[in-house]
Amino acid sequence: MGNNIGGNESGFTLMELILVMVVMGILAAIAIPTFMGLLPGMRLNGAARQIMGDLMDARMEAVKQNNPFKVFVLNDHEYKILDDDDGDGIDDSGTETSRTIDIQGNYSDMTISYTGSPPTIAFSPKGTATDLGTITVQNGSGLKSVSVSVAGRIKIN
Repeated sequence: MGNNIGGNESGFTLMELILVMVVMGILAAIAIPTFMGLLPGMRLNGAARQIMGDLMDARMEAVKQNNPFKVFVLNDHEYKILDDDDGDGIDDSGTETSRTIDIQGNYSDMTISYTGSPPTIAFSPKGTATDLGTITVQNGSGLKSVSVSVAGRIKIN
């Protein structure tokens, strides 16, 4: 009664399971090094997008608050965004707000540099930009440039 002599059993044999595991292991051994090689480039793109997003945010806040915003490159991994209420380009602590962003907080292998003089990008209340320049972010996989046009357009090159 309890015997299943007819051979209707279904499922996988131990050999089939081992074979599938071996094939998956070989595929993983091929795919993981390739994926690891792509990570520095993905981090570079992410860092450039973060800088672009912060610049776009500064521009939108300048328009929204109807006062200038300035972005200062401080060193090879930090930049500061200043809500420059009085338009003097100086961080008047207590009356004006600023925030400093360390790009290496999220992207440890990144460095930034600035092309232009002074090392500042300023957004006017109309959304246009002055003190133009380019922020370049780089790591071992290459570099990306984030530039701002006079019209305030921000793009990654």
